[in-house]
Amino acid sequence: MSSKQKRFRVAILDDYQNVALSLADWSVLDGRATVTVFNDHVADADAVIERLQPFEIVCVMRERTPMTRSIIERLPKLGMIASTANRNASIDLEAAEERGIQVVHTGYTSAPTIELTWALILGSARNLVAENASLRGGGWQQSVGDDIAGRTLGVLGLGNVGGAVAQIGNAFGMKVIAWSQNLTIDRAAEVGATLVSRDEVFRIWCLVAGRAASSVRRN
Repeated sequence: MSSKQKRFRVAILDDYQNVALSLADWSVLDGRATVTVFNDHVADADAVIERLQPFEIVCVMRERTPMTRSIIERLPKLGMIASTANRNASIDLEAAEERGIQVVHTGYTSAPTIELTWALILGSARNLVAENASLRGGGWQQSVGDDIAGRTLGVLGLGNVGGAVAQIGNAFGMKVIAWSQNLTIDRAAEVGATLVSRDEVFRIWCLVAGRAASSVRRN
């Protein structure tokens, strides 16, 4: 790069976990751009604008900081918005297009969300947090966990995440029911689920929440 070529300024927003620079190969920008990572979150729009004034490229983490029209229109240097995942509803695409700002996206996998969903389900069924705290505090087992085999799993939506969650529920021997606005009987059957009404799904959730609250009170 010649001394006359411009070095772009890149901002990475909302990297709470301080992992962005380790999850991609940023070395391709060496000599071409200066990358600044912000580990905190700024909610006030005026503060966001003040922070981003020097930057030509802004990298956002899904919907953590919305790129609204009011923000985009007050960033005259902005030429590109890069977002994690293949879509981001919090970016005003029309406002970006009007100002000639390119919006690009990274690849995406649903696996972490699916795995975390089941970690939370199993942790709740087996009271893992309370039991772990008891053991570390010098105590012993305080409760008997719930089996999930034979129980009913209610899933709202059977897309990339919901469909995989439903299939894992089947592997555990659960009865899987599901609802979404455009869900069909055939699509539900593809992942081993039964299409029911929205009220039925929420009825199951309310029953589970009630049992969980009762367990907390007993403990």
